[in-house]
Amino acid sequence: MITNRKLVGLLLIAFALAVKVPPTASQGLKDEAKASASDLERGRQVLATNCAACHGLDGKGSERAPNIADSPDMRRLSDVQLLAIIGNGIPGTGMPAFHSLEPSQMHGLIAYLRSLEGAEDRARLPGNAESGKAIFFGKAGCSQCHTIAGHGGFIASDLTEFARTHSAEEVRSAIIDPGAGKKRQIALATATLRNGDKYVGVVRNEDNFSLQLQSLDGTFRFISKSDLEKLEYDAKPLMPDFASAFSGNELNDLVKFLITASGDKSTQHSDEMDNLED
Repeated sequence: MITNRKLVGLLLIAFALAVKVPPTASQGLKDEAKASASDLERGRQVLATNCAACHGLDGKGSERAPNIADSPDMRRLSDVQLLAIIGNGIPGTGMPAFHSLEPSQMHGLIAYLRSLEGAEDRARLPGNAESGKAIFFGKAGCSQCHTIAGHGGFIASDLTEFARTHSAEEVRSAIIDPGAGKKRQIALATATLRNGDKYVGVVRNEDNFSLQLQSLDGTFRFISKSDLEKLEYDAKPLMPDFASAFSGNELNDLVKFLITASGDKSTQHSDEMDNLED
């Protein structure tokens, strides 16, 4: 059942994704690591004066409005998208347009909301992102399967946004204990055809008549079940067991890289990550 609070949250995301904000509107945005104490205090005051009646003094929501402090939905939105919501409101909901707010107030509010997400704590996490990048694209071989901002493999999930919507501990757990909470991990499959041809990859779709196999280089093959001799799955999941593969420092570096690679929400674009493999 979708509550009014959840519905508003879904509308918030949909509206933010649909609205385009002029580039000049985002000038002055500061991420939580760069925002000054006065910026954050200004944002706190704006929240208390203009937002708390619906979202609560702590920003964690009420029956009238969703959590804007530390919810995954908020982490998915860029600073520019939040700016659009604050400035334009959300038609058809109780979210008004705050045209009276000065740019400095809006930017302060966004920086303060980001601080409530715990991003400041994330910025202070141990580890070296550059060393983590070397591990991701080198020793660990993560990039053979995973993509970061368009760089890497196709066979596993894109990790560009993963750390934006997961805590540092969740990122760490996904590396060393990927099967936690999952019914089944992805495993490679070998499709042997009646003519003797063999194809290895991940089964993306399958029905009574055909299956779709994606090979490690990203190529898709559509195989008719009438041509299939057998389909065998590897006993081991595609994701290696990294529980003892890294030292404590290396794991910290890799986690730090994934968090850093998720980018500054206010300005991140894929072309800014073009040097990931440099």
